[in-house]
Amino acid sequence: MLEGKVCLITGTSKGIGRAIAQRFSEEGAIVYANARTEGSIDQWAAESSEKNSTRVIPVYFDVRDANAAKQAVMQIKKDHQRLDVLVNNAGMVSYELLGLINIENFREMMEVNVVSVIQLIQLATRLMGRQGGGSVINISSIVGDKGVKGQLAYSATKGAVISLTKSAAKELASQNIRVNALAPGMIDTERLRGIMEKSFSERISDIGMGRMGKPEEVADACVFLASDLSTYVTGQVLGVDGSIIL
Repeated sequence: MLEGKVCLITGTSKGIGRAIAQRFSEEGAIVYANARTEGSIDQWAAESSEKNSTRVIPVYFDVRDANAAKQAVMQIKKDHQRLDVLVNNAGMVSYELLGLINIENFREMMEVNVVSVIQLIQLATRLMGRQGGGSVINISSIVGDKGVKGQLAYSATKGAVISLTKSAAKELASQNIRVNALAPGMIDTERLRGIMEKSFSERISDIGMGRMGKPEEVADACVFLASDLSTYVTGQVLGVDGSIIL
C-alpha cells in the first residue's frame, strides 16, 4: 500500500513510533526513522530493511532542534527529491494534577509535542508542495479531544495538535497536501503499562472493548492515512480508542 513512498517518522525508538515504522516498511515504504540517541535503532533498522526488502534509514536528531530537523529533511530531498509522508509521533507525556504541574516541564512538553510538530510540518510541506502533494499525520491523543483528570498539561499539548492539524489542513488543501491526526486511547506500550500497573489498572473497565489497544492497531490506521486509500481525507481526527469512556 505504500510501495516506493518516502516517509519520515519521528520517535521510532519504541512503542507506537516503532510499530508505525515497522508497518510502513512492511508495506514497501522507504522509511527514514528518527530517534534521539545515536546508534539506538541501527540494528532494528537493518533487520527491518532486510526482512521487508526495503530501506529503513535511521536519522538521529532531537525534534526540538530546528536546524537538525532541517538537515534531515534536506538529506531526504537530496536522496530522493521528494517526501511523501511525515508522521509526527515523537512526544512527551505527564501525569500531574492541576496543582502539581511543573511549569518548566510543561514548557518542555510544549516544545516537543507542539512546537517541533509545527516546525517539521513547515519543513516537510515546502518539499511536498513542490512535488504536488503529500500526507502529514500527527499523533495526538484521546485526552486532547476529551480531556481527563490528572493530565491537564499533557491534554493541553495534544489538544493543540488537534487544532493545528485542522488549521494546517485548510491552509494546505490547495496544494494537495493532506493533514490528519490520530487520537489513540490506552495503547499497550511499555510506558503506559508501567503507569497502568501503578495507578490506572481499574481503567480497563472503561474501555468498551475490554482491553488496551496494540501499537500495531495505531500503525494500521496510520497506513490508511499515508496511503492512496485516503486521498480525499484531510483535517480529520481519527480515534483509535476501543470505545473508551473518559
